[in-house]
Amino acid sequence: MLTRFEDFELDLDLGELRRKGSLVKLERIPMQLLCLLVSGRGEVLTRARIIEALWGKDIYMDTDNGINTAIRKVRVALRDKPEAPRLISTVPGRGYRFTGVLLEEPSAALAPASQESPPATPSGSELSGEVVASGPRSRTPRSIWWIASVCLVLIASASLYFARRARSTSPPTGRVMLAVLPFQNLSGDPAQDYFVDGMTEEMITQLGGLSPQSLGVIARTSTMQYKASGKSVSEIARELGVDYVLEGSVRRTGDRFRVTAQLIQAKDQTHLWARDYDRQITDVLDIQSAISSAIANEIRIVLPASASAQPAPAPVSQAAHDAYLRGMNYFDQRARAAITPSIEAFTEATSLDPQYASAWAGLGRAYSIAPVFELLPSDEAIPKARNAALRAIELNGGSAVAHCTLGFVLAHFDLDWPGAEREFQQAIALNPSDPYSHFFYSNSLLSPEGRHDEAIAEMQSAISLDPYSFPFNSFFGRTLLWAGRPQEALTQLNKADQIRPNSAINHERVAHLYSSLGRYDEAISEEEKSRILDTVDPEAGMTKARKLRAAYLGRGTRGYWKQELELTYEKDNPPEFYHGAYGRAIIYAQLGEPQKAMEALNQALTEHDMRMTELDIEPLFKPLCSESAFSDLKKKIGLNPKSPPVAVSSR
Repeated sequence: MLTRFEDFELDLDLGELRRKGSLVKLERIPMQLLCLLVSGRGEVLTRARIIEALWGKDIYMDTDNGINTAIRKVRVALRDKPEAPRLISTVPGRGYRFTGVLLEEPSAALAPASQESPPATPSGSELSGEVVASGPRSRTPRSIWWIASVCLVLIASASLYFARRARSTSPPTGRVMLAVLPFQNLSGDPAQDYFVDGMTEEMITQLGGLSPQSLGVIARTSTMQYKASGKSVSEIARELGVDYVLEGSVRRTGDRFRVTAQLIQAKDQTHLWARDYDRQITDVLDIQSAISSAIANEIRIVLPASASAQPAPAPVSQAAHDAYLRGMNYFDQRARAAITPSIEAFTEATSLDPQYASAWAGLGRAYSIAPVFELLPSDEAIPKARNAALRAIELNGGSAVAHCTLGFVLAHFDLDWPGAEREFQQAIALNPSDPYSHFFYSNSLLSPEGRHDEAIAEMQSAISLDPYSFPFNSFFGRTLLWAGRPQEALTQLNKADQIRPNSAINHERVAHLYSSLGRYDEAISEEEKSRILDTVDPEAGMTKARKLRAAYLGRGTRGYWKQELELTYEKDNPPEFYHGAYGRAIIYAQLGEPQKAMEALNQALTEHDMRMTELDIEPLFKPLCSESAFSDLKKKIGLNPKSPPVAVSSR
């Protein structure tokens, strides 16, 4: 049965909506609601009738929220505005009704052409002398509407019955995947975005540690790509490869907030569960726990005994929690300019609430990567990272973030490889859905030890949990280069460039790869891009690149490395350039000056340069492999001299 209104065409039988001939995507529940409203042809559809038709009588969920969400999605599909409705109007205290003008009557379309309409019974208006147009009546008789409603109720009830029967079976045998979409900020204040986004991330963390062997959760970086994207749940689920989607909204007013959450099964867009929570800000952790438990129940995850034995989350002050969420918001940007503000915010949170384990864990992680961004020397940052991680573990031994940070410290600062591996494995066991644990386990321990197949597998795990993460996709290029797979590394770095075009660090990594292959023309071009993108003075970056090219054209390979050596003493070099003593050691190795290279490496070791763990896998150190001093240094670091760094070729 086709019904037309404005430039829309709705097929009530197939449940399809088209606009100007193009299919409009609409999930199952909103589509059913639209069909009900249009079939009513102006009749008020009460909330009770909607509930009964869509979910049945005995439904244990927050149906008010389900209706509100479905109405919102219908209006989006129809480009209707609640403040000035054209098609779907709210009847206060009662329900909703369709107010559009139908361009074709289903009853007329169904009637045979030769059949004459029976004479109409005079209506009250006709008896009173009011002129009424001939032809079909402008509304479907109430009897037809009620028959249609009853049929829909029966169909919906039967569907619900069989769906419940299916869900009452044994728990899923495999590991199911869940995506927590960015919660909507309904506060009307963009300044509250950090609070709402932080709620999203905390839910991801909470769910990720709920039942590690049964439930995997996509990381925040990737789900944030869908913020205000307009994509349907089915599209998002397909792109992320998940079985379930959690979506919701947050409205904050003063010291109170309202959270609305609903769980959707991806394969058929069934709304499994929904609920509203209206609480004090101080109850935010309790709400997250309640939502997590409800989701576990709905998707039939068997929680381990350790989960039920976990103590209730300790109350956190509003000010401390706000500071913690700001810290997470900064850290998740993974940009040099954001790390210092994240440290400041986490420090504020720990000062306001010294018992706040998550804030200590966040502080430790932020300090641990400060040297990576050349913000603090390792000697200053790493002890602070260690102390914060240990404090977090003291307060909450189940903090995967803190155990991961401790593994990072033990590997890069203490060179305690067995201890680092224990901490990384503990972090992954506590929360396999934390991509950072897989990421740091790969590049801080497995790659340095030459366990390349394992390192690649862990990087693939991190990317599967956070497929749109630029840092993970870009660093994976380095992992592949260390493993002696340069062409795959180049492909991966190009993929990262598609995620975040014009990244200075990505171009520098490509330049490093080309230099290891002896393709210096291409290396210079990539370094020029990196310098232009990383500086506030692009002309200065271009000038340095011109000097490098001139040196290479005039003196060949030696001229190239001599000029790079000169540039290491200048300011404003791009990230991951050959900076510091470690970077100069690489250049001296390429210049055939092993004694100077070893002097630089020993200086880097004294400075606790974190790159020293890459000594055995950096392809540009290959000229030093025959040097006994180089082998002795690797032993000192704890890297048992095995084969030389994996040779790379342009094949």
